Parts: sequence; C-alpha cells; structure tokens
Amino acid sequence: MNEVLIGSTLSALSTGIGALIILFLPGSVTHSWRDILLAFTAGIMMAASMLSLIPEALTSGGLLPLVVGIFLGVAILTIMEKNIPHIDLEHSKNGIEFDEKAMLIIAAITLHNIPEGLSVGVSYSVEQSDTGNLIAFAIGLQNAPEGFLVALFLVNQKINRFKAFIIATLTGAIEIVTGLLGFYLTTYVDFLVPYGLAFAAGAMLFIIYKELIPESHGDGNERKATYSFIVGILFMIMLIDMF
Repeated sequence: MNEVLIGSTLSALSTGIGALIILFLPGSVTHSWRDILLAFTAGIMMAASMLSLIPEALTSGGLLPLVVGIFLGVAILTIMEKNIPHIDLEHSKNGIEFDEKAMLIIAAITLHNIPEGLSVGVSYSVEQSDTGNLIAFAIGLQNAPEGFLVALFLVNQKINRFKAFIIATLTGAIEIVTGLLGFYLTTYVDFLVPYGLAFAAGAMLFIIYKELIPESHGDGNERKATYSFIVGILFMIMLIDMF
C-alpha cells in the first residue's frame, strides 16, 4: 500500500517537476530539444511495456488476458482521443504554438492522465514490486515534459508563470487517485491482474505510437529523435536489468 502511494505520488508530481522549468525559462523551447525528449520517453515506455508489463501479464494469465487487456487499453485511449480535446502542438521551428481553448486543454490533459495512473497502480499489484517502481518511473518521465508543455501553453495564454506551474502540477494529481484505484481493483480481484497489466501495456503502446513518436518526427528532427528513442529503450533495459 505504501509503495503504490509513494510511486503514484512521485509519478504524478513529475508533472510538476517538468512544469517547474517554466519558472526559470527565459524564452520558449526549440522543437529539436522537445522532439529529442519526447522520443526518449517513448523509448523508455516502449521498453517498460514490452519487457515488463507484457511478460508479467503472460506469466500471470496467459495469452487471452493479454490480448483482451491490450485491446481494451487501446480502445479506451481511442475513445478518449476522439471525445476529449487534445493539446495540439503545431510543428514550427520557431517555437510551439497552442490552441486557445485553455480550460478544455487542461481538462483534456487531466483526463489523459487517468490510464497512466491506472497503469502505475496495476503494476504494483503483481508480486514483484520492482515492476511497479519501473512503470512509475517510466510514466513519471513521460509526465515531466507533459507538465512543461502544459505550463508553457498557459504562459502563452498570458497566465502568471507561478499559476501556470500550479495548474500544470494539479493536472497530474489525478494519477494518485487512479493509481490507488488500479491497485485495489487488481489486488482484491486476483483474476484482473493480467488484464490490468495488459491494459496498462496497451494504453502505453497507444500513447507511444499515436502521440509521442509522431510528435517527435514532424520538424526535421527524425534522426535525432530516432537516436533518442533507442537510447531511451537501452536506458530502461539497463534499469530493468539492475532491478
């Protein structure tokens, strides 16, 4: 219980850590660095899904729960993407431009954090607690640039930098609640564990391929992003091997 609470909290607060940069940033961020960071987090999440969540789901439940869980994770993310406004990062080498619907974007980012929190909570329900720590770390790394981009968006909307930092941090807080929910559901209903792990993997794979990789390949930085993606995979493999 304590581990899932700590892991979910740290993963959620990573949004605030990323947003903290906005307080010290004199200008905007180049797309080159943004693309490199997005690709790196995509690599980390890919390794976490393929080498941790999916093997755990196969071991604890077999092929059927794995297939059902992955498709369920993808389906939920697809429904959310179609019905919730998404933060649209325009591809421009001069900086990042955002849609003007501030409140809708904040709500969208908050809701998009729900499956991420569930992923962390479900990961802590397996016997090997290291899986939960690894997934919390992977999600946290994904949350950091997301928090920065949300804060940057709010500053571009003429919102005070400190307020932008607070709001961006709060968008990740929902992961603490959903993390605990995912943990309790899969802990007290044992047969849900492989489905939950596969759901987490499906959700993460959707985010990787649908969001992170395309957004890192739209500004002529494909080669840098590809190298960063591979480094992210190797970095996560190193962590998995260490634990």
